[in-house]
Amino acid sequence: MHAVTFDVSVPRYLLAKSVGRVTESVLYGALSGVKLVDRDPLPLPGPEWVRLEVILAGICGTDIGNLSFSASPAMEPFGSFPAVLGHEILGRVTEVGAKAQVEVGQRVTVDPFVHCQVRGHAQSAWCGSCQSGLHATCELAGEDGPTIIDGQPFAPGTIQGYHRSLPGGWSQEIIAHRSQLFAVDEALDDRTAAVMEPLAIAMHAVLNTPITDPGAPVMVLGSGPIALATIWALRATGFQGEIVGQIKRDHEAKIARALGASDIVRPGDEARQAIVDTGASAYMPLVGDEVYAGGGFPLIFDCVGSRQTLSQSLRYASPRGRLVMLGCAAEIKKIDLTFVWARELEVKGFTGYGLESFRGQRRHTFDITHDLLVETGAPVEDLVTHVFPLVEVRQALSVAGNRRKWNSVKVLLQP
Repeated sequence: MHAVTFDVSVPRYLLAKSVGRVTESVLYGALSGVKLVDRDPLPLPGPEWVRLEVILAGICGTDIGNLSFSASPAMEPFGSFPAVLGHEILGRVTEVGAKAQVEVGQRVTVDPFVHCQVRGHAQSAWCGSCQSGLHATCELAGEDGPTIIDGQPFAPGTIQGYHRSLPGGWSQEIIAHRSQLFAVDEALDDRTAAVMEPLAIAMHAVLNTPITDPGAPVMVLGSGPIALATIWALRATGFQGEIVGQIKRDHEAKIARALGASDIVRPGDEARQAIVDTGASAYMPLVGDEVYAGGGFPLIFDCVGSRQTLSQSLRYASPRGRLVMLGCAAEIKKIDLTFVWARELEVKGFTGYGLESFRGQRRHTFDITHDLLVETGAPVEDLVTHVFPLVEVRQALSVAGNRRKWNSVKVLLQP
């Protein structure tokens, strides 16, 4: 079967850092660690495992960050390589183990976070995160597991797609544990179902950030899939107040409005006016950026994670405001944290998904996201701007990595 693999090495890291801005060849091309290969299908490791043919698989901003070696190396011990990439997966069941509890022919989405049950640990040996249902922070991600796949011990790794033992969705087929699979209703088309994973990322953050003042505005920074998903998740879970989306490009603004944004502002003067409109007054220090007092946003979702957006969030937050970090912030130089203490701000990050409390029930984020998609009928399929066959993966990565040039939002691969 065809699959896209990625391997890391010091020479590739140095190439990407030295000439990656000049040529994409060292990031996604012939000189990179990205390869389209033929691989033998893996056997099912046990009766609770399932084989899927991949219908669609997404390219994530995290993938671009890792392939370009711009992400922090801090998470490197919690992956294993070489790996078949792809953690946003829509598939169809083609083979089931005796205890798989799904049926051949079903469409399913895949929770790619690798938890203690997938690793093969008895429930009594699960880590604290997995016991609590918050498996995206599994505390055994840096260790081998008891599960044997193709005669080899289960390798370390946090997420399918960056895992030597558990190939991801940039391939014609994958295997997955039954606990990772969530059936898709016929009411949802393939493109909608294919963005379930990034929608669930946003849903997890929204469900765990209760709205304390329904009349106060919320600001969402970013124009990528996670930011747009956050706007949808706020509306889908019942928030009726003002949502100000900071969006760069017209086509992204159109999607943001369709998903529930009240107002759209561009970074710079328009964003400045948005905070002034909350009642804030501007002050200019002797050196540095403009700062504000009075007004401000009590809740800000930073779905970018850059120095610029984090600095803006800290300055735009009201006293005792909350900053939710959904962008994959990494090593950031010269970030001024003054307002964390001067305004008594609460800063919290989120990753993945898990068991959530919603409408009086305890359910997985994927289930909640799925049902709200059916309930709202929101046009989330508009997030998908490009679809490429697997053999054109390098072009697909180029399009996903240069959103300004290609007007891309979510790019999918279709094996």
